[in-house]
Order: sequence, then C-alpha cells, then structure tokens
Amino acid sequence: MAEYRPTIGLEIHAELNTRTKMFCACLNDADEKRPNVNVCPVCMAHPGSLPVINKEAVRHVLRMGLALGSKLADYTEFDRKSYFYPDIPKGYQLSQFAFPLVSGGSLRNVQITRIHLEEDTARSQHEGDHSLIDYNRAGVPLMELVTEPVIHTAEDAGNFARELQLLLRYLGAGEANMEKGEMRVEANISVSRDDTLGTKVEVKNLNSFRSVERAIAYEVARHIEVLEKGGTLVQETRGWNENTQSTFSQRKKESSHDYRYFPDPDLPKLRLSEISELSAETLRASLPEIPSEKRERLTALGFLQSQDIEQLVGDAKLAALFGEMEKELDSPEMIKIAANFILNDIAGQLKKDASWAIPEAVFLSEVVRKYADGTMASPQAKQAILTGKIVAAIDNAALPVLVQKIIEAQPAVVADYKAGKAASLQFLVGQGMKESKGSANPAALAEEFKKALQ
Repeated sequence: MAEYRPTIGLEIHAELNTRTKMFCACLNDADEKRPNVNVCPVCMAHPGSLPVINKEAVRHVLRMGLALGSKLADYTEFDRKSYFYPDIPKGYQLSQFAFPLVSGGSLRNVQITRIHLEEDTARSQHEGDHSLIDYNRAGVPLMELVTEPVIHTAEDAGNFARELQLLLRYLGAGEANMEKGEMRVEANISVSRDDTLGTKVEVKNLNSFRSVERAIAYEVARHIEVLEKGGTLVQETRGWNENTQSTFSQRKKESSHDYRYFPDPDLPKLRLSEISELSAETLRASLPEIPSEKRERLTALGFLQSQDIEQLVGDAKLAALFGEMEKELDSPEMIKIAANFILNDIAGQLKKDASWAIPEAVFLSEVVRKYADGTMASPQAKQAILTGKIVAAIDNAALPVLVQKIIEAQPAVVADYKAGKAASLQFLVGQGMKESKGSANPAALAEEFKKALQ
C-alpha cells in the first residue's frame, strides 16, 4: 500500500521596515505600547479620507523579488479585499490580487508563486468576556509571499521560513520578529497517496518556527488518521493551540471570489518602468550580498566548517562585522584569525551580554594584525576585544624583575619545575600574565623563566 505524501504550501506575512504606514503618514512603530496613538482618518477609514502609496514599501518588495530571482511587474494595481472583522475598519483590506508586484522565483529550492503588498490589520486583545482593539498596527505595510505547494516535510517548511526571515533582515526590509507578530506563517496542508492533491486545510497565524513545524506535523497525522478511518476531510481554516499542541477548527475556508476583489478607485495604477528609482537596474545595484551568496563565498575560503559558516550567515550582526574585517585585512591567515575571534570571543560575549557593544571593525582588525605578527599574545588580544582598548605590552627589558618576583612568591612551584615537572612552567607563566594584567608576551615570559631557573 502506498504511503501518504504530505504536500505543503506556505503563505508568509512580514511587516516592512518603513517610517510610515502603507497608505498614510502615521508612524510605523512596532514598539509603541500606548494603544491607538499612531492613527489618523486614513487608517481609521473616516469618510472622505484618501490613501497614498508608500514608495519605500514598494521598493522593499521589488528588492526582495530581485534577491529571489523573481519577475518584477511593470504594471501593478491595488485591490479591495472585502471582509468584515472589527480589526478592518474600512470593511475591506487594501491588497493586490490580479497584478502582484512580484511573481516566480525560488528560495531553498522552493518555488514562489507571488509576492504582493497589502496593509496589516489592527490588533485584537481579548480580556475575559470582552475584546479591545488597538489600531496602531492597522495600515502597516505588509508583504505577503505565497509558495507553490511543493514542500513535503514540516522541517523543510520551517527551514524555508527561517531563510526568508534571514533574507528580510539582510535586505533591511524588516526585522521579522515572530514573537512580536512582525512575521506570521500560514500553512496549507494536504495528504495524498498519489500525485493528486488532497483536501487542503489552512492553519493560520503561526508565530514561531517551532509552531510551524509542530502544527504541520499534527495536521499531517490528523489527515492520515481521518482517511484511514474512512472519514472525509473538510476544506477549512484551523488555528493552533500552543497549550494543547493541537489544531482546532475556526471556519470554512474561503475562496478568492468570497472576498469580492475589485481595483481600488482611490489609488493610481502604477507603471514601475516610469519610476526611475524603482527600475530593476537601480534596485539591483542596491542589493547587499544575500545569505546564499555569502554561504558560497565563505565555503570557498576553505578554512571554515559548515557550522561556522551557518553561524556567520545566520547572525546579521556578526556577518556584517566579518565582511568589514575582510576588507580591512590583507591575507587569508589574518581573515582566518578574524573569523576565530568573531565565532568564539565576540559571539561568546554577546551570548553572555546581548547589549554588549562590539568594537569597530577597524579596531578589531588592528588587534588581529598585532596577534598575527606576535606583538600581542592571545590573552592580550582577548582582553582588547572585550574592553575595546589595547593595553601596551610590557617591554622585554622589564621581564627579569617580574619573573624574579614570581619566583620568590612561588618557591614550591619552582622546586617542582627543578624536579622535572614541566607543567610547572606553564603555571609560572600564568602567574606572570596575571601580574602583568595580560600585557606580557607569554613566549618571552617562558624564555625568561627558563633562563632564571637554569
């Protein structure tokens, strides 16, 4: 008997990084805690108010399309998507239907259907037997990316969403923090024993990568169980309950005609070729090195392990720092040292203290040079990285006095060394480094101890 094969398509919404909302001048501020302060007649749908398209939001989506190898539209327009929820004050959402900004392309070998722009909804807060609505988020620019139904495992779906989040951050299009609701995933799931698609169920508003993977795995198991028992699946929208780790039915799944799309009469049609700063050539020149390109280049360096590459690519802050230091340094050997400092000392300190201010790349590159030419020992280099200051090294002429002081303070260790315990020398060198606050050269110290203890 043929096994069931899951088929998954994703719809991912990501809030875009713009100063103002999609169709008005209200601030786009995800950190605003006071309710209903970033609102105006446009985003509150007061009669007679007219929307204006946010050019920066359009630019973000077009750059995303170029990074994904997609086709950019020339002609595009906005549509009214009608549905009646309290979080949509107009009774419709301004979105795109027939003419999206971007079509095609791929990410992690997953084909993309389209990317379009729309406005976000307000935020509902449920307290006891009543609900409150905060309209600060209403009208925030929202990118929606839709994949083809070509994903077949929960893990691949989660990894696609992670890679998209990373790309959004590299492009500066959005932070896509899922815990803040800046990126939300919806999964369309079906199972079948052949190449035909089964009955599709959509799981809405998944707000963590773990939830994406667990909700898909749960739905696949549920579908199979229903079919094995001879039951029939219903096309519907379901929610995910984090507490019970299960989905629940919300409503019958709508089709596109249920939304009664039609072109918005208040917004102009756009011919993007007539807007010079939105031309493909101009936008392509603005693109940074994207994650897939960075992986390929870092692999070609030849000295980084795959987990090191993923660490550098996956952290935009560390990736940017490494890129800056690559430009500063002159040799592969120095770049290798820089990578080691970033992956171990800098990443380790950030793990302890996320607010720690990383020293500038120019300073860190100077530390690498001094370490590489032997004028700065490892303890000094690590101290310089953590403090942002280079402590002047002790002149070798001052080492005999320091060594004699340590010898007099450690008679038992000196006796052990003279008795043939070679490890005692490392202890004495360690004491010398401690006494010099890391400013002595450990190799020179070792030689001075050997000379003094002959």
